[in-house]
Amino acid sequence: MSNNNKYRILAVEDDRSVSSMLRAMLEAQQYETLMADTCMQGLMMLSSHVPDLVLLDLGLPDRDGLDFIRTVRKNNAVPILVLSARTTEKDKVTALDLGANDYISKPFSAAELLARIRAALRYSRPMPLAQLPEMRFVLHDLVIEFDSRIVTISGQQVHLTQTEFNILALLAEHAGKLLTYAAMNQAIWGAADPSGNKKLQVNMANLRKKLGVKPGDNRYIVNELGVGYRMQHSETD
Repeated sequence: MSNNNKYRILAVEDDRSVSSMLRAMLEAQQYETLMADTCMQGLMMLSSHVPDLVLLDLGLPDRDGLDFIRTVRKNNAVPILVLSARTTEKDKVTALDLGANDYISKPFSAAELLARIRAALRYSRPMPLAQLPEMRFVLHDLVIEFDSRIVTISGQQVHLTQTEFNILALLAEHAGKLLTYAAMNQAIWGAADPSGNKKLQVNMANLRKKLGVKPGDNRYIVNELGVGYRMQHSETD
C-alpha cells in the first residue's frame, strides 16, 4: 500500500476511452491510480511504483499481455486482473494458468470490476492453512475448521469425504480468486490426469449437494464454466 494509505492500482490499457473510464472509476473509489499504455511501460511502472494491484489488457501495441504476466510472475506476486475483449476459454485458462488472479471480459460493469478488485486486494497474500486466523474460514452461515476438518452450516455439521474437504479448503484458502481446473487438479491430486476434470466435477457436484446448494446458486462457490471455480467472499452479493 502506498504511503498515504491508499491502495495503488496500475492499469495497463492502450484504449484511451477505457483508460479514462478506469481512471475516473478508480479515483472515485479513492484508489491511487497509475496508467500505462504499453507492456514495457507497464513493466517499468510496476518496478518503480510497486502497485498493490494491476489491471491488464491483453491486446497491447508492443507485446501481448500474456508476456507481461509471464515476466511479472518470475519474481512478483502482485495481483493481476485481466480485462480483455478475448472471451474464449483458451485465452482465459492460459492467462489464469500463467498467474493472473482473475479474468474479466469486456465490456464489464463498474460494480463487478470493483468487487473483483476488492476481493483481489483482500486476498492478495494468501496464507497457508495453518496460518489462517483462528484456523477457520467463515462465509455467511458456512464455517470451515481447518485443524479439526469440521464443516458446519448454521451450526449443523456437514459430513464430507477427504477429497471434498480438500477441495473446499483449497477454495477457501484462495477465497475471491478464480482457480482453474488444472490448478485445482494439481493441488488436490498432485499430477496431471486426463480424467482429472471429470473427478473434480463429480466431487464438486457432491460437495455442492451436501452444502445444500441448488443448481445456479452461487452462495458459496461460483463455477466459471470451462475455466474453474471461485469461493465467494463476504462482499459478494
